[in-house]
Amino acid sequence: MPWSVRFRWSAALAAVALLLADLPAWASSLAAWRVSRSGQLELRTSIDVRPQAFFEAGTGFRGPRVWVDLPGAPSRTRTVRGSGALREVRIGRPDGFTTRLVLEFAPGTQLDPSGLRLVGTSRDRWRMELPGLGNQAGLGIGEGDLDAVARFGADQQNFFPTAATPLSADGLPVVPRGRFKVVIDPGHGGPDPGAVGIGGLRETDVVLDVCLQIARLLQARGVQVLMTRTSEVDVDLPPRVALANSSGADLFVSVHANALSMARPDVNGIETFFFEGAGSPSRRLATALQEQMVAISPGTPDRGVRTGRFFVIRRTVMPSALVEMGFLTGEIDSRRLADANFRRRMALALSAGILNALQERP
Repeated sequence: MPWSVRFRWSAALAAVALLLADLPAWASSLAAWRVSRSGQLELRTSIDVRPQAFFEAGTGFRGPRVWVDLPGAPSRTRTVRGSGALREVRIGRPDGFTTRLVLEFAPGTQLDPSGLRLVGTSRDRWRMELPGLGNQAGLGIGEGDLDAVARFGADQQNFFPTAATPLSADGLPVVPRGRFKVVIDPGHGGPDPGAVGIGGLRETDVVLDVCLQIARLLQARGVQVLMTRTSEVDVDLPPRVALANSSGADLFVSVHANALSMARPDVNGIETFFFEGAGSPSRRLATALQEQMVAISPGTPDRGVRTGRFFVIRRTVMPSALVEMGFLTGEIDSRRLADANFRRRMALALSAGILNALQERP
């Protein structure tokens, strides 16, 4: 949450937990899936959903796994046996509003994470190539009618394939090494926790974790990264701006999480701000960040790219944006932001947005 609005909450968390328990589960948006003999995952979903995909490397005793989260919970959890490199496919329900499709591979299976991208090919179709598997993926297993024809409106002719967010650092966009410098600004810190949400989740903890991961990802791509803080310390606004303006940085990104009253768990969403007086480079940066965050957050409202007058984006001299990764008080967003796997995915998404913006720099 931006510094210009600071909330302190003392509502009873137990009451919020009871309220969330009474909320109805959503119907699953996964209509059909298939893993082909050629090593390709295909999905048919409800129209205009945004699945998010994850990859986890294997260990000595366990093979790698790929999983996809979609809005809505399945009517039942189940396991479908595979063969060959694909040991099994599980359809799970990690919470009351998510379907999780897990591809569990046998130990020793080699998957190249740099090539794992879930790409939208239509408003209800998604595809992921599983590089390196070839014809060893299995027998061609699946559920549902993957070839069913959906009824689209007239705007289907304007559909373009989605820009896929990478599942691993290897899939991030590439920029010339040593050419760019970026300032990452984790909001709040120290005695100022920022927003406090469901379960006591604190904004300062969430944003610092994500920002430290962003810094490592960008540095691995050869980008010099400066951070306004790297620990739980309180840094006022003018020093943050002074650091950025004196650094000669190419971009400035301030990272926050939002909040409302604990009585409004129905409010969720992602938004990004830029200062209107900064011109089109800041708007393009904000748009690049927003697109990547929304792509990994199925079911979370896209609150859009908006103008704002927050101090850190109004006073910085380089293209700047302030992101709100979701509502710590929201039933959907809070669970995700509390999840270390989702924060890792968010760091990848924001890193991809930053690198995409750097690629447009002259």
